[in-house]
Amino acid sequence: MTTHLSIYDNYPEQPYINPDRDPQWFKKLEIGTVTRVPLRNMQRTPENLLPGDIILLWRIDLGTFTNESIFPKYFEYDYGIDAPTRLQWLINENYAVVESALNSLEHVSGTEIKAILKQSGVSGYSKLKKDELVELVQETLTEEQISRYISIRGIHLTNKGKDALSNNPEVIDRHPKKNL
Repeated sequence: MTTHLSIYDNYPEQPYINPDRDPQWFKKLEIGTVTRVPLRNMQRTPENLLPGDIILLWRIDLGTFTNESIFPKYFEYDYGIDAPTRLQWLINENYAVVESALNSLEHVSGTEIKAILKQSGVSGYSKLKKDELVELVQETLTEEQISRYISIRGIHLTNKGKDALSNNPEVIDRHPKKNL
């Protein structure tokens, strides 16, 4: 039986393989029903990032990424990275930052924001639109107060992350896109 070491022995580094991955994966690889991580996805960029890191930065840059976002399997199977671990590394290395609770309100529904305002004793919000609700929360509540109610945090790119993304458009160009 082939092992992941021999499958990837000509790669500059070994891709991440989740220890909980179905052990039948290696057999499926041998008969050709699954594919291995492409060699190009294990070659680092000039910034010393893997292509999977660039895709993760691209996903963050879409503006909807949070600490509660689910990582698609393609990060492991196509890009050879452990996405949650790599996200933490990107944050630690200042490619991305986690927003405060007050700055993460765009990821909370208007109904939830109204409930927070009600529980906080704020009035006059019933006819407000979501952007107005967010503004009201930011004007009337502190970070400490709002963080008691919401755990979701937005994640956004720093200038360093934006530079890495713009320096590697070929990685994004190769990534399959959904038809819009």
